[in-house]
Amino acid sequence: MKQFSENSGLSGLYYAAILLVIVFIAGVTGYSVIEGYSLLDSVYMVVITFATVGFDEVHPLSDPGKYFTILLILSSFGIVGYVITTITRFMVDGGFKKYYLHKKVNKMISHTNDHVIICGYGRNGSQACRELIQHNQSFLVIESKESVISRMEEDDIKLFILGDATQDSVLERAGVSKAKALITTLPSDADNTFVVLTARHMNPDLIIISRASGNYSDLKLKRAGANNVIMPDKIGGTQMAKLVIQPDVVEFMDNILLHDGKHVQLEEIRGNEIHASFHGESIENLLTKTNSQAAVLGIKTANGDYLYNPSPEVTFTVNDKLFVLGTPEQISKLRD
Repeated sequence: MKQFSENSGLSGLYYAAILLVIVFIAGVTGYSVIEGYSLLDSVYMVVITFATVGFDEVHPLSDPGKYFTILLILSSFGIVGYVITTITRFMVDGGFKKYYLHKKVNKMISHTNDHVIICGYGRNGSQACRELIQHNQSFLVIESKESVISRMEEDDIKLFILGDATQDSVLERAGVSKAKALITTLPSDADNTFVVLTARHMNPDLIIISRASGNYSDLKLKRAGANNVIMPDKIGGTQMAKLVIQPDVVEFMDNILLHDGKHVQLEEIRGNEIHASFHGESIENLLTKTNSQAAVLGIKTANGDYLYNPSPEVTFTVNDKLFVLGTPEQISKLRD
């Protein structure tokens, strides 16, 4: 489902309708003043003049009335032709369908909560969309270039807005106040910073991930309110070097993190996602009682510290996060 800008296709219809109403009112007023016609007779004269059906006038026209009628015919002929052309183009070009979809998507957005907003559908943005689709996470894309829309349709993106993500009104339409997270992948660091500042102000609890390309842009983006900043160029260079030094390790991690996750997953499980009866238990008891064969690779404590490869005797609390490796079935046993 797609959302288009409100002005596309409709501005011509509004303009044509306003012109038609103005000329119609001018015609009714002219016949009433010049010829002294009643309201009904004046409306009748304007209608048969616009329609060019060739009916006789209500009463014989005076010379001023004839001049006025000539002027009305000339002006109405061009305006009616413009109206018909605009309506035809609106229907043929799919404007009516776009308008209908626009209204439908607005309704969908108003009922959407805990979704992810992605700003920009470039290389990073499209990859983020594919990853969210694999994890069944609802998301919405904001894209400013109409030329990209056809590619988004080919990629079967369900929901997007054509607009500038740096504008407050566009973020409001995307439901940023109700969103779970925002990923901004715009090519300009300045635009990303502006998006981060605006989104953080509109939703203080929002998880914000930003792309950066400049050497010191990551620090600025974090000061602006981004939770995490990703530098694709830096990551790419590090990845290449790692492939030389530790190729098998990199391939192993890529198989876990970047593949579809049908066979193995590395998941983050919050303590509050596990039943309260297990809080304060050791990792060994948790895995034993849930009959799960998953492996707990690490823990992020409530104060932000990381425990790598924790021993089975380590306990966890409701505010901790567990990093678990296993099959989907093994991990689901911990959640369920």
